[in-house]
Amino acid sequence: MKLTGITAAAVLCATAAIANPVTPGEVQFDEYGAIEASLSGAEGDAANGAKLMVNRGKGNCVACHAVTALNDAPFHGEVGPTLDGIGEYRSAEELRGIVANAKMMFEGTVMPAFYKTSGFIRPGNGYTGKGAKEEDLTPILTAQEIEDVVAFLMTLKDS
Repeated sequence: MKLTGITAAAVLCATAAIANPVTPGEVQFDEYGAIEASLSGAEGDAANGAKLMVNRGKGNCVACHAVTALNDAPFHGEVGPTLDGIGEYRSAEELRGIVANAKMMFEGTVMPAFYKTSGFIRPGNGYTGKGAKEEDLTPILTAQEIEDVVAFLMTLKDS
């Protein structure tokens, strides 16, 4: 009976963590731009992360980065570095920070912040030509989608 109570408590804690993801305004970057803890409270799904990386309406990472593991997707870019082997030399915490807001680690980067909703110079309102109201902005990727992309990137190893 004691084990059942402990199991139930663990499930409730895990459910609460998933139900309450870290919002973009609450993200804590370390001094180098990494994010220690999962933004969603759950582990990422690498298969979904791969889909997001080629989804032109979401992450679209291949528009700027070459990724051999995603060769089936057309039009890999050369603006950013190749992501082959990145799971060998970057930690999940570093990758989480880079995907959420790369400018926290690389000040002059042109990579967009995928988990940010404020502090923009002038975000657009769709295709209207008008500025968006900051309170209406949503991040490009959700907390769980960030975790999914990080999980996929961690699979990219040279060996």
